Amino acid sequence: MTGSLRDEDGARPVLSRSTAFRGAIWDVVRDEVDFAPGVRFTREYIAHTGAAAVLALDDEGASDVRDARVLLIRQYRHPAGRTFWELPAGLLDHEGEDPMQAAGRELTEETGHRAEHLRHLLDIHPSAGSSSERIRIFLATGIGEAVTDFVREDEESEIELRWARLGEVLDAIRDGRLTNATLVAAVLAVAALGV
Repeated sequence: MTGSLRDEDGARPVLSRSTAFRGAIWDVVRDEVDFAPGVRFTREYIAHTGAAAVLALDDEGASDVRDARVLLIRQYRHPAGRTFWELPAGLLDHEGEDPMQAAGRELTEETGHRAEHLRHLLDIHPSAGSSSERIRIFLATGIGEAVTDFVREDEESEIELRWARLGEVLDAIRDGRLTNATLVAAVLAVAALGV
């Protein structure tokens, strides 16, 4: 195959769709797919709203990108049965909200910080075989304290914050101590780009 190296849009025809399970946050849908002539199959997957995440980077005084600091949050994730170091992130579940605005909102709500500058870093599909989820990850710079009256509740009530050197985070990823997909993808992207 020739051409550029890129993922391509182009869903195959869906012959039927039903909701296999209706959940509090997302649903599981069942599609019968007309894949190719004579080839049909059924797939069940999470119909996900999508999410936005933000890598807040403080590179002031850093001699190289490994010396820059990254703002991490520590949060319990029940499906995995683990507490993860992650990036601030949240569902795109506010009608009409731009993903970049959602990333900035999540940064403030989860960390009490704001960014002077936000720019798109990358998109990931963390589990394309079982979920329609797409996470848009943004790079935030010019980080400062935010004025907010937001109160974290439920699973967010125990969020811990930590500034860590990018080099320390890279070492922890390489050693298998940090495994959150969004964090791993964003940190590796920033390290590769040298931003």
